[in-house]
Amino acid sequence: MNDSAMPSGIDFLRRASARIRPDNQGAEHTRELLAVASMDENEVLAHLNASLEGLDEVDAAIRLAAVGPNVIAQHRAPSALSEFIDRARNPLNALLLFLAAASYFLGDLHSAIVILVIVALAVMLAFVQEHRSNAAAARLRAMVKITTSVRRRDGALNGERGATAEFQECASASLVPGDLVRLSAGDMIPADMRLLAAKDLYVDQSALTGESMPCEKRAQVGPDVILNPLEAPNIALMGASVVSGFAVGVIIFTGPNTYLGQFADQLTGQRQLTSFDKGVNRFTLLMIRFMLALAPTVFLINGLTKGDWAEALLFGLAVAVGLTPELLPMIATVNLAKGAIAMSRKRVIVKRLNAIQNFGAMDVLCTDKTGTLTRNRIALSLHLDIRGSRCQKTLEYAYLNSHHQSGLKSLLDEAVLQYVEDNRVFPPTNYYRCVDEIPFDFERRRLSVILERDNSAQGALRRGITGIIQRVATPMTGGARLLICKGAVEELLSTCVRCEVAGRVVKLDQARRELALRNVQALNEDGLRVIAVAYKKIGLIRGGYSTADEKGLILLGFIALLDPPKGSVGETLAALKKSGVVAKILTGDNEVVTGKICRDVNLRVDGLALGPDLDELSDEELAELAERVTVFAKVSPKQKARIITALQAGGHVVGFLGDGVNDSLALRAADVGISVDTAVDIAKESADIILLEKSLLVLHQGIVEGRKVFGNLIKYIKMAASSNFGSMFSVIGASLLLPFLPMMPIQVLANNLLYDFSQTAIPSDNVDEEYVAVPRKWDIGNIFHFMVIIGPISSIFDYTTFFIMLTVFDGWNNPSLFQTGWFVESLLTQTLIIHVIRTNRIPFLESRASVGLIATSVIVSAIGAGLPYTEIGDALHFTPLPALYWPILAATLFSYGLLTQSVKNWFIRHYGT
Repeated sequence: MNDSAMPSGIDFLRRASARIRPDNQGAEHTRELLAVASMDENEVLAHLNASLEGLDEVDAAIRLAAVGPNVIAQHRAPSALSEFIDRARNPLNALLLFLAAASYFLGDLHSAIVILVIVALAVMLAFVQEHRSNAAAARLRAMVKITTSVRRRDGALNGERGATAEFQECASASLVPGDLVRLSAGDMIPADMRLLAAKDLYVDQSALTGESMPCEKRAQVGPDVILNPLEAPNIALMGASVVSGFAVGVIIFTGPNTYLGQFADQLTGQRQLTSFDKGVNRFTLLMIRFMLALAPTVFLINGLTKGDWAEALLFGLAVAVGLTPELLPMIATVNLAKGAIAMSRKRVIVKRLNAIQNFGAMDVLCTDKTGTLTRNRIALSLHLDIRGSRCQKTLEYAYLNSHHQSGLKSLLDEAVLQYVEDNRVFPPTNYYRCVDEIPFDFERRRLSVILERDNSAQGALRRGITGIIQRVATPMTGGARLLICKGAVEELLSTCVRCEVAGRVVKLDQARRELALRNVQALNEDGLRVIAVAYKKIGLIRGGYSTADEKGLILLGFIALLDPPKGSVGETLAALKKSGVVAKILTGDNEVVTGKICRDVNLRVDGLALGPDLDELSDEELAELAERVTVFAKVSPKQKARIITALQAGGHVVGFLGDGVNDSLALRAADVGISVDTAVDIAKESADIILLEKSLLVLHQGIVEGRKVFGNLIKYIKMAASSNFGSMFSVIGASLLLPFLPMMPIQVLANNLLYDFSQTAIPSDNVDEEYVAVPRKWDIGNIFHFMVIIGPISSIFDYTTFFIMLTVFDGWNNPSLFQTGWFVESLLTQTLIIHVIRTNRIPFLESRASVGLIATSVIVSAIGAGLPYTEIGDALHFTPLPALYWPILAATLFSYGLLTQSVKNWFIRHYGT
């Protein structure tokens, strides 16, 4: 390529720091990516002003200041000003301001001022509550960090070059164009990048293309003309993830300038609605229907019967405001955020607030056994030959395999390396260098390294980009090479034709094969996980190796590892079952080890199924099997996701707990994906809930908190629904019977504001133990039945109040007194009924509300009772109430609470909670 055609690194950095304009969205980005894809390695590095040694820290800091953090738009929190504007800009406030303007032009200045105060208080209350909640939720999400392995040099001063560093983990948000990063299985692609070296790299681009099958990527420039960056073999784009293999690449674009960032706005709206979202939307539509039916009816009745159409219009609009569940968004957000904060105290971090409801509704938990049933502390116990005798060579070859593999090191590899380090097994002359490797995948279930003897003391320590490029591009010379393979017993045995016994290589006949399998079976029955180790010498020297070379192996022996069961997990499983959550084990391990662990933790295994058998079943047959089977062993990642889908088809809300690269499909398929903060990137990115400790006890505590959140939200919804339904009968009846408005528009608004304030403490309310004892799902039918049965009770006492105000206190001739009496009765009965509806028990005696909810109820009741005696009450057209009114009101409140409690008990017996 002509050097003049390539912009300098500085020019490129300036261009990368400017967001591509909407009118040219994607075009410039595509051209730049395709241009880089066609360059060779040296041209790419020169183009980005980068090197194989990595950027120095000073240069990286300058670039970060120029291009901004590596975060796409939808992850950026809104500013306080934009949050305030969002709270102020809604139809309810527009309606209130219209009422204020109408009152002013009709000569009612006091009403106009009160409405403006109502608007200001409502906006400030919603802003403060939601801003604090959003900020708290953002702090919790920030605790879950995605990191990337990047090479950076120490800062260089006075023109001196910084010292070269090894690859180290750093926050993905701090990456910049020109950074050199290393990828392995389980990593998210952190930015748009050009691959410089790759080995058996398969990438999942389904988030970008919709294609479910992984595609292979390589570092070489493709021979064909590429028009789409997604098809470029040496380009990896942000949003994809590494399925297998490893690679090193240099970053081209970060943040909003990436391919994914170009579509950030469209991606924001693509999240699938949870049952929580759908339920809230259905309830809101139900309330809107009531409002659209009642407000015009009230307007027409009052206009026709009283002749004052302007006043009837204002009253109709005020009734519409009263029927609007305007606090629902704020109550929902604050409730979920408070729940997230409470869950964080239980070491459970919520990434997506709306997942809390599904967390509480979960009735099936699917999980692997490692780290949940076991302690997640794998230790190497035995290293044996096929006869079951101790074998030092088996340990040595297992160590060489684990030490030299470049992919994601599993707990198994760490156990092997730790054992050798603790026991100082090898003499210092036993060093090898890795020529190539065949990475692990979940079909072969094994990993191979190809080694060559290296007598230099540094040979075993060669890592990083230079070594990788040499392996891929430059064949090593010298003597024969050694292929060492380590993997699952059955899968590895299928590639072996010989075995080593007492230092002699002999044929692996049926008798020796059966002997090996019997020894493995015995180890499995003792709860040990067994890994086979095999090898072969390769005489033909060549530049690269593949799975075709994993044939004709010599079985050397086995290593046995122990991951002891957790002592407390049995009690936690019993607590989960008591809470209505059934645990199912989905593991890639074999059925013998899994069965032993289940017995050790007292998990009853009602049925067991093997992964290879599942492929023969239809979806309907699998759904039936999943209902009665507790353990699924030897399952692949796709089979895990299919099992979850089958359980969902049976009406279950399914959670999945996973932390490996093989768990990402299942995490996405589950209603609530749960991972841990030590999980691989793709697992943390796919999850809705992150556990700071991989523990079923922590999980159970989080489930209980999720049910509390749902319970408090349902309280508000039931109160709003029943109150509005009852108000419909009261308002229509009063409008038909009275020659004047039953309540002034400003009084309706004041009543609504005070009642709303009394409910703002609901998110902090206590929840009864029996409510959180079972999964809770959104049930709009139950809410509807509650509304039509409980709602009309308030109308009964509204009508008794009408009768008393008209007959005892001569309300026919004193409209202001009538309106004041109904205002106080309506407000106090609504406030009281919160305490009856919030529990299935007897209120105040068997179940008490939180201090906050009691306080707001008392404050609102005191304000409502005292308003008629204040100057503000005069502005609201209230008049002082006679002394006889108060004992009658007390009797009304007592009777109302008693009747509602009785009907509530009947409702629970017939319709449930």
